[in-house]
Amino acid sequence: MTHFLVTEEKPDGYKLEDILDLVRKDMLTRALKIADDKRPEAQHVMRNNMKILSLISDAITLAEDSSRVLDRAFGTAAKGGPPRIGKA
Repeated sequence: MTHFLVTEEKPDGYKLEDILDLVRKDMLTRALKIADDKRPEAQHVMRNNMKILSLISDAITLAEDSSRVLDRAFGTAAKGGPPRIGKA
């Protein structure tokens, strides 16, 4: 059973791209707090965060693409309904 994502047992869950978008927003908020910190450690963390944000953005794009493929092939998912692909 998933904790966050929409499933047959958890119809009130979130789409993957929505969760990733929230994580990205949280990271951006946190990154702004260290943007002016010139210490090497802060700059190291900022560089890591920028790489992570790029990867999250790529993951959001992939998740949105998967949603479009599923919507086009099988229609919009019904809340609480059976999965459009795979096993229940």
